[in-house]
Amino acid sequence: MNLKPHDPIVIVDDEKAILHSMEFTFRSAGYNNIVVFQQSEKVLSYLMENPVEVVFLDITMPVVSGDELLVKIHAAMPELPVIIITGLNDVKMAVSCMQCGAVDYLLKPVERNRLLSALQNVLELRNLKRQNLLLRERLLSGSLSNPEAFEHIITQNQKMQSIFKYMEAIGSSYEPVLIQGETGTGKELFARAVYNLYPYKGDYVSVNVAGLDDNMFADTLFGHVGGAFTGAGATRPGLIDKAENGVLFLDEIGDLSLASQIKILRLIHEKEYYPLGSDLLKKANCRIVVATNANLKEKMNQGTFRKDLFYRLSVHNIQIPPLRERKDDIKLLADYFIQMASDEQGKSQPTPVKELYQLLKTYSYPGNVRELRAILYNAVSRHSSHVMSLEAVSDSIKYNVEEVFTPENDEQQMKSIFHDLDDLPTIKILEEYLIREAMERSNNNQGIAAGILGITRQTLNKKLKKE
Repeated sequence: MNLKPHDPIVIVDDEKAILHSMEFTFRSAGYNNIVVFQQSEKVLSYLMENPVEVVFLDITMPVVSGDELLVKIHAAMPELPVIIITGLNDVKMAVSCMQCGAVDYLLKPVERNRLLSALQNVLELRNLKRQNLLLRERLLSGSLSNPEAFEHIITQNQKMQSIFKYMEAIGSSYEPVLIQGETGTGKELFARAVYNLYPYKGDYVSVNVAGLDDNMFADTLFGHVGGAFTGAGATRPGLIDKAENGVLFLDEIGDLSLASQIKILRLIHEKEYYPLGSDLLKKANCRIVVATNANLKEKMNQGTFRKDLFYRLSVHNIQIPPLRERKDDIKLLADYFIQMASDEQGKSQPTPVKELYQLLKTYSYPGNVRELRAILYNAVSRHSSHVMSLEAVSDSIKYNVEEVFTPENDEQQMKSIFHDLDDLPTIKILEEYLIREAMERSNNNQGIAAGILGITRQTLNKKLKKE
């Protein structure tokens, strides 16, 4: 994808044919914001009054030579990149121009791809500098500029707010985004937020790549022409084509086969692709966002995920914290899910007892926000009065805990806890510790603490009196 410049590309050359040729080259590649000057003496005043992305500057010109103009431009606007394009194959002149601030030195006649590559390199560097500046501003700022982009992510957590600020800073970038997080953390909501922040409003196209073999993956992304393979009828565009000027979201990228990983890597690097059965090269003009709950570094060590693809995807990396690390959001999320469940089930919204939120905070949620939602939807479906009791919620949490701590893995977990201890603690010491921990997690609510420990409230009360 060509990075669209914010401001004009300026071309300065006293030869009209050269100006027309370079302008045609840039326009044919999708760069339409072009300003040309045949008279070099008019350039500096224009640059002083107008923002510009890059200047392509000839050396040998009447009135004001290119090397003289280069010095003046660099003195007045040191951040403005200037690319020298000249017929002078002079090493000393090239060195002098680079010392005076030029970022590149091209010899005429310049091959088309070399010219476009020089432009793209400058635009990428300019965009990176803008992102770094914007990132610093966002992180130092106390508020979001586009809070509406995150309206579907329910949070008041400061770590999440910092992530939102980072996402705003990279919002206009064309580079890929890697979203990592455990199951149920809401990775697709974050991908949607990336799309909401993207300035080029094509479509948002989403696909789960888990389970797609290499041929199906290629057909899904790149499309095919009629007769490309057995069963391929009419020509069908791929998802890359459908996401033009928008965002293509690939979920479960960690499950992609190595063969398909190579295709993604080439797509990101070359920004071009061939539909299956076609020899017509197409441009990829969409931002790629990927997500996974897998540990990609572990997969790289195992040889099942390419390191070069990981580093290419993680130019922008969003790590979503699990719910257990943002428990200050539980009340907010609980109220939201209770209201949503009530509306969807056609019930009047129940009033939670005050102990509900403390009970919810005692659990670690391996299924994260999705699991919290399921627990509360189940509780709302079971309630029959105006007040939501703790029973339905505590039953769900107890069931989920039993799913995690099964007889098969209890012994292994206990061994991992006590393996490095020279002397095992006594049962009395362990019991006292567990009771203190349960009381702390329940904010000294004996009913909730007893539920955590799997004993009756009366039994817990007796044990507390013995301490």
